[in-house]
Amino acid sequence: MIYDILDKLKHFFTSRLFVLAVIMAVCMSILLARVFSLQIINGESYQDSFTLYIERTLTNEATRGNIYDCNGELLAGNELSYSVEIADTGSYSSTSVKNTQLNEIIAEVVTEIRQNGESITNDFEIDLNDDGTYSYNISGTTLLRFLANVFGRSSVDDLKINDLGFNEATATAEQVMEYLLGSKMYDVSDEYDQTTAYEIAVIRYELSQYSYTRYQSITIAENVSDKTVAYVNEHSDELTGVSIAEDTIRVYYYSEYFASIIGYTGTISDSEYEELSAEDSSYTTSDVVGKAGLEQYYESYLRGTNGEQQVYVNNVGKISQVISSTDPVAGSDLYLTIDAKLQEAVYQLLEQEISAIVYSSIEAGNITIEEVYFALIDNNIIDITSFDSEDAGAYQKEVLSTFTQELSSSLLEVEEQLTSSDPQTNNDMSDEMLDYFTCIISMLKDNDVLLSDRIDTSDSTYTKWKNGNLSPKEYLTYCISQQWIDISLLDVNEQYADSDEVYEALCGYILSKSEEDKDFWKIVYQYLIEDGTISGRQLCLILLEQGALEYDDEEYEALESGTTTAYSFIMNKINKIEITPAQLGLDPCTGSVVITDADTGEIKALVSYPGYDNNEMANGVNASYYAALQEDNSNPLYNYATQERTAPGSTFKMVTSTAGLAEGIIDTTTEIECDGIFTDISNEPTCWIYPGSHGLLNLSEALQASCNVFFYTVGYQLASLTSGNYNDTNGIELIAKYASIYGLDSKTGIEIEENTSNVATQYPVMAAIGQSDNNYTTVALSRYVTAVATGNLYTYQLMGSIVDADGETILSHETEYEDISDTLSDSEWEAIYEGMRAVADDLDEFDDLETQAAGKTGTAQQVETRPNHALFVGYAPYDDPEITVAVRISYGYSSHNAASAASRIMSYYFGESDLEDLLSLKASDISVSMSTTSTD
Repeated sequence: MIYDILDKLKHFFTSRLFVLAVIMAVCMSILLARVFSLQIINGESYQDSFTLYIERTLTNEATRGNIYDCNGELLAGNELSYSVEIADTGSYSSTSVKNTQLNEIIAEVVTEIRQNGESITNDFEIDLNDDGTYSYNISGTTLLRFLANVFGRSSVDDLKINDLGFNEATATAEQVMEYLLGSKMYDVSDEYDQTTAYEIAVIRYELSQYSYTRYQSITIAENVSDKTVAYVNEHSDELTGVSIAEDTIRVYYYSEYFASIIGYTGTISDSEYEELSAEDSSYTTSDVVGKAGLEQYYESYLRGTNGEQQVYVNNVGKISQVISSTDPVAGSDLYLTIDAKLQEAVYQLLEQEISAIVYSSIEAGNITIEEVYFALIDNNIIDITSFDSEDAGAYQKEVLSTFTQELSSSLLEVEEQLTSSDPQTNNDMSDEMLDYFTCIISMLKDNDVLLSDRIDTSDSTYTKWKNGNLSPKEYLTYCISQQWIDISLLDVNEQYADSDEVYEALCGYILSKSEEDKDFWKIVYQYLIEDGTISGRQLCLILLEQGALEYDDEEYEALESGTTTAYSFIMNKINKIEITPAQLGLDPCTGSVVITDADTGEIKALVSYPGYDNNEMANGVNASYYAALQEDNSNPLYNYATQERTAPGSTFKMVTSTAGLAEGIIDTTTEIECDGIFTDISNEPTCWIYPGSHGLLNLSEALQASCNVFFYTVGYQLASLTSGNYNDTNGIELIAKYASIYGLDSKTGIEIEENTSNVATQYPVMAAIGQSDNNYTTVALSRYVTAVATGNLYTYQLMGSIVDADGETILSHETEYEDISDTLSDSEWEAIYEGMRAVADDLDEFDDLETQAAGKTGTAQQVETRPNHALFVGYAPYDDPEITVAVRISYGYSSHNAASAASRIMSYYFGESDLEDLLSLKASDISVSMSTTSTD
């Protein structure tokens, strides 16, 4: 047997099989040795090498440049703050596990943030409304691009009807949120409340934009409190991917006074990124940029140069090594021509003047006390949405009970009109019911149920509706028949419903939406206040309960007991400007002032009243604050100094004077007879003094008296100059020529949003006194009066200088102007100046001003049912102008009120009055003219 075994072995070792076995053994040994080397000996090294193969570039953001006034007073700067950030760095066994764990982390963080009185950073395209509904905050192609992104389509053309049953291209905000919160996307548990669920979706969606760069963090909340910082740090082990980052926030130090000039910053939008990155490739999609005002205009200087950091990231997106780093370069500082202290003082003095007018208007009965009470609700000083809150006071609950009953009653009346077999036409309705249906139609248009762009305004039935000869029921039924109603938004089967079913669904929609519509509520409150069902006493007590006014036990008890009447309480608050004109939103509640250095053409103050707090707009918009600004009847976001255009009234008469003198129609001694009425044209316009008259006047006297007949005559003769016969076109062309010399047909050059003024295009006789369709901004009137005073038509600029991070001035204000002094002779200019000096001398408002001033008043009617606009333009000192002043108080009754503001501003500027003394006056201490007709 042994011999047999040996024989077999000998045969094996001499066979080919042995050779193959040896080869295989050697290969296996080599393989095992290699594996041992890779896994055991060099495993760690190779693992490191494997994970260091992706190179990425990160941005180190530059510090934004500061903004200063002309004296180096800081207006906008940066402060250290802390942000909560999150990056998707977790490792998950499945999508389901990822959704559960990531949602839990986000929910915990956002809940803590809310409990600490803070809010998340939210640039999401869908808003969660107070009533629990969702709505888009974008529209058009921007909305379509968003929808394509949400549904994962490469282009908007790929949007389709999905397996959820709706068309992605026309998806409602509710449908999008249902999709994002559902199992196909983020699978947000029903256990979370709506706010938390919404915020989870907001953050998850933002994270999804960085799904291929997981090393990139996104910001959950900015400028958080120390309490939030401590919470995140203490729970860092549990909150995977969540961290605290040091950051800077933009801070505005004279916010209310400068917001309309400086603007604010915010995270770059898609459209802004496309525009800015086309010029500068260093922009990223997370950059903070100027959104409005000078922050936007001087963006390229203020932003600085970002640094870079080259890093390696591993296969799951985590940073594993920093290769190199380049430090950022801080942005340049912007210095303005404006004096911050003067800006603040002018704002306060203008507000004080407007308060005095409002106070006097109430006393005179031009504003009823019921209108004041309703303004507390209408302009949201009183928050009617919090009447049902747990901490609502007794009087809030009392008023809410009254309102709730009346709302139900009003909705029943609306329903009766919608379903009646014999409904009332608009002309036959009560004012209250007409107001309800006006609100309803507006609501339908706002919600895109009634499609404004489809309505044929030439349609005979529509014309009947507009004339009030149709009932809402008939009109809405007709709208359905004409397909002016989007029935997809109604609770009805689009495919099978007939017109009656659609109308029934529309009625249900109207009643449901009206019941929760804040504008509808306000109409209910308006009539409850007008008929005394809700009293002024209740509303004043609510002001104290809600903290809209500083709570005072004595005041509360006096109101409650009747010791203090609601009328005296509210008038006292208006008198002391504890309730401001802007808060009431009644006429007048807005105004503007521009002060210019006559020697250099530099703007020293540019005030738009009211202002707003741009700190609430920077570093992530405070959505509730922004919504409040948009609802505010005084429209604080509108720059009244550069955007509002109204007729200039008699302030225009220096243009007509210039045209008459330069064209040889009059000279400095020409006298024109004023009989109080101008009979050379068919409508026979009168002078403000009619039925009185001014008699014979030369130019200076005509300016002093602001005689309309004198300037009607000049306008008429300008229109007759070319052919010898009166011709409207010829007259307008000449008036426009001289308005253009004063720059009134163009923008001033100012670096913020500005409307172009409109020179009259018709009726030269009326245009000659500043009426017709003349419309000018306050800043344009400022440049005009500066040109009158100095002979120089300046190009305005708010930038004084720009200084880079090394302290080098890289740009400075250069005075640019056109010399227009040769338009008239010295004696002709002097005739205009003497007239303007006499105007100021004649004004009681200038009696206490020691500095000799010159100016021109203007009273302009825009709406017959509202007071006139009050205007004043002037300069001082008369013999050597240092400053020019342009004032407009919209719906401010009389030009004397604008002159009063100008005089007090000049008194402060020239050091004749202390600001504290001026502001110590109550509204009732300031003399106000309540004239409702033009007197100049």
